[in-house]
Amino acid sequence: MSDAPANTAAPQKVEPYIPASKNLPELTVGVLILGSLLAIILAGANAYLGMFAGMTVSASVPAAVISMAIFRILRTGNILQNNAVQTAAASGEGLAAGVIFTLPALIILGVWARFSYLETTLIAGFGGILGVLFTIPLRRSLIIDQPLQFPEGVATAEVLKAGAEGGGGVGTLVIAGVIGAVVKIGATGLKLWAEIVEVGAWIKTDVASITAGAKNAIAAVSTFGGAQAVTPVATATAKSGVPFYFGINASPALLAVGYIVGFNVAVVIFAGAAINRWIAVPAYAAFGDPTTRIINPDTGATLAEALIGAGDLGAAGAIHSSVTRYLGVGGMLVGGLWSLFKLRKSLLGGIKAGLDAYRRAKAGGKDSVLRTERDMPMNIILMLIVASVIPLFLIFWHFTGSPGISAVMAVVMIVAGFLFSAVASYMAGLVGSSNNPVSGITISTILISALLLALLGMESPVGPVAAILIGGVVCCAAAIGGDNMQDLKCGQLVGSTPWKQQVMQILGVIVAAIAMAPILNLLNDAYGIGSKGLPAPQANLMGTVAKGVFAGGLPWAVIAIGAAIAVAVIIIDSILAAKQAKFRIPVMAFAVGVYLPFDLNVPIFLGGLVAWMVGRVLDKAKATPERRAEVERNGLLVAAGFITGEALIGIALAVPVAAYHDDTVLALFGGAYHSFKWPALGFVVLVMWLLYKLSFGHTGAKGPKDFPEARVEGE
Repeated sequence: MSDAPANTAAPQKVEPYIPASKNLPELTVGVLILGSLLAIILAGANAYLGMFAGMTVSASVPAAVISMAIFRILRTGNILQNNAVQTAAASGEGLAAGVIFTLPALIILGVWARFSYLETTLIAGFGGILGVLFTIPLRRSLIIDQPLQFPEGVATAEVLKAGAEGGGGVGTLVIAGVIGAVVKIGATGLKLWAEIVEVGAWIKTDVASITAGAKNAIAAVSTFGGAQAVTPVATATAKSGVPFYFGINASPALLAVGYIVGFNVAVVIFAGAAINRWIAVPAYAAFGDPTTRIINPDTGATLAEALIGAGDLGAAGAIHSSVTRYLGVGGMLVGGLWSLFKLRKSLLGGIKAGLDAYRRAKAGGKDSVLRTERDMPMNIILMLIVASVIPLFLIFWHFTGSPGISAVMAVVMIVAGFLFSAVASYMAGLVGSSNNPVSGITISTILISALLLALLGMESPVGPVAAILIGGVVCCAAAIGGDNMQDLKCGQLVGSTPWKQQVMQILGVIVAAIAMAPILNLLNDAYGIGSKGLPAPQANLMGTVAKGVFAGGLPWAVIAIGAAIAVAVIIIDSILAAKQAKFRIPVMAFAVGVYLPFDLNVPIFLGGLVAWMVGRVLDKAKATPERRAEVERNGLLVAAGFITGEALIGIALAVPVAAYHDDTVLALFGGAYHSFKWPALGFVVLVMWLLYKLSFGHTGAKGPKDFPEARVEGE
């Protein structure tokens, strides 16, 4: 696919760790029980973290480590059983993300006082099951045909293989894991240093020197056709100049993700972030409309009111969250459609391959298809899809009171669910599940659904609720779809049987859905969803978008500009593809960078920079394919260790915080040093150095001269 970076390796035949000819136990009673328990535990932990901090922790690697530890204590288990357990557990985490990004909006909007057990369970459960089912036919096209990285899937496979071998790789994994854990608990738990290092300032600029004509032109665009000039944000807030911002999240896991996705994708993501924060935000501060209603009502009714008390750091963030982030929404709308268009042959081919495999298996028995290529039969997939849609249709009918509109909602849900599950699966392969813009995809779904429902004559208060219900199902499907594909990639590498993984994915969805409503009600009773104790930022955004379509107030011009920028990126990337350039600009990666907070994008870029440095050493040394494979494996183990350590501690910290209703419960010295920046920067440098150094493993190579191949060539 031309939308993928050109320097990504072409698809190659993968030799699984456990060959297809070898059969090991996968689905046992112990696996089912442990997978179910971990799915519930990780779903609960991530439900809290997601509504409290606005992000969830990828559970694949932590679940794999926990599974290996428990089975080792019990003196049982194998690599495929450990993979089956983490598959179910990851489904629980993915479902939690899908639910908390959408359904709390019904609490915030006052539609629900408490989460309805039946409706929450059905929306979460069947939405998640649809995510599994929709992505099964895409396994071949995205994992085998497409040269995508699937960072968490690859990292999890390396963790599982290291655990199975019990060799030197475990030591590397443990070293990186301990460092990742120390950084996480020191910053987030003990609060001994800052989690995010950021600087902000208002840069003086002579806004008044800009001609009135230019001001009027920009004002006309910002008000979507209103020809009147507006007072610039900077003027309305008595600020001198425009806001500048730079920040970095000192997360070893994000650095590791950047290393895994590689330099090309990391640069494109960072470019999107830089254009937003360093061009779009200052431009809006100079020329934008200060009367724009902001997303978070706690900080002021208008953008100008928010900026007055925001300070240097908060100014850029307020403009980004309330206005310029929607550039990314427009970009993801266009990028998602473009990705689907480019993937059309692969998607259809994947469905056709699934049908062909089903026919071969039916005609020649199961032995006619390799064990490692056996998906869930297509007839069962179709029956389960129908069985999932019917109860969702009944829920829509219950809320709207109209079978006709409910039927339209069901059709939109099916189409959007499949398309955006495919996009989420593709993005999971490109930038990883941890950075998959599921909330951006859901915003797109809610926008489209709300506009369609408005055209059908639906009004408030039912219209926003209907849009959120559709978005809830699609969000669950997309979140599960991305995690599903990561797990199947891991399964491809270790040699799991696909249909058995798919069964575990559905199991994880079901048990997590059953537990989700009580968990959410517990959190709502303890903190109050939508309050400062549990702000649920994504759900707040979804509710605002849904209401905005029916009541007005969305920055449509900004969304349109983002879409136009995405079209320009696609054109540039197509030119690069025609020239067979090594560097490419995947439009979805660019849009993700525009949408995500700047501080998350910087460590991804730095991790990609380390990967480039390692690759440059190998190129200069003219390293053999065997040496390249060794260095790649070492690097993946180090990256997996950082992800594992941080993720395990991230989940563990949720327990005392939830128990005491206080995110400073473990803080030392009253959290007095939580703003201390230098340790955070030091850990960033340390993690980058270790990623570079340990990638070369026992070779001890520091550069080309340390490789035997390079020395021989120079003699």
